[in-house]
Amino acid sequence: MMIAQYSLRASLMALLVSLTACPGSVYLWEVRTESTRKPPEFSVAVLRHEPVGILEALTSPGLHGNEVGLALSLKRVIERVSPTMVLVPPIEVASRINRQGLTPEYTRMRMDYEQSNILDRDPLKKIGQALGVRYILQPRLAAFTQTLYDRWKVPALEINVIRIRSSIIRLSLQIWDSETGDLVWASTAEGSFQEEALTEDPVYLREAGRITWGSIVSDFARDRTSSRYSPTNNLVDSLIGPDEVD
Repeated sequence: MMIAQYSLRASLMALLVSLTACPGSVYLWEVRTESTRKPPEFSVAVLRHEPVGILEALTSPGLHGNEVGLALSLKRVIERVSPTMVLVPPIEVASRINRQGLTPEYTRMRMDYEQSNILDRDPLKKIGQALGVRYILQPRLAAFTQTLYDRWKVPALEINVIRIRSSIIRLSLQIWDSETGDLVWASTAEGSFQEEALTEDPVYLREAGRITWGSIVSDFARDRTSSRYSPTNNLVDSLIGPDEVD
């Protein structure tokens, strides 16, 4: 009996070693989007000549902290998926707003937005002028959850051989006209992600965010109003990878 247990343990450990020597697992993922139609006078081509500013992402009080970095992630995704767009990145947006003394108005506008889902016209116009842009992107994190559970375990040996890590994320993106106060375009997306792994690492928000932003930006670039994205979309799937250098 002891020999059999030892043999089983040795076989399982050999399997673990072979699996951990393999490259990282590929995410199983799916994103579904809902987007509005663009006004006739507005198209992707407009943003090849009109720069667009990216505001920092917003989220609900229960998710505060998780939104940090999502605007930068959006900027990098746009550069990959729709490289012709001219961007004023979040770090430059923050600097120009502060240099113009608009931080108090910007803060109030964001607080009001959390209640109304509307960027107030007057501060929006001032911010657009400070940024030297007409169009402004407002990203938002609506939900993010992570789970980890065992798929294959050997209780007698206290070995978790395969674990499943999964996440669900909901993001939204709006394009505002800072001159008129009009909401030009809006999109929401929900993504689900799953990966088999040997570690207890989660599906990171960074990875889930890139894929979900990529799906939203693809809708915008292709004039789609409802889409379903999966790893068969090579461009979006390629967004899972190492950080790029700005």
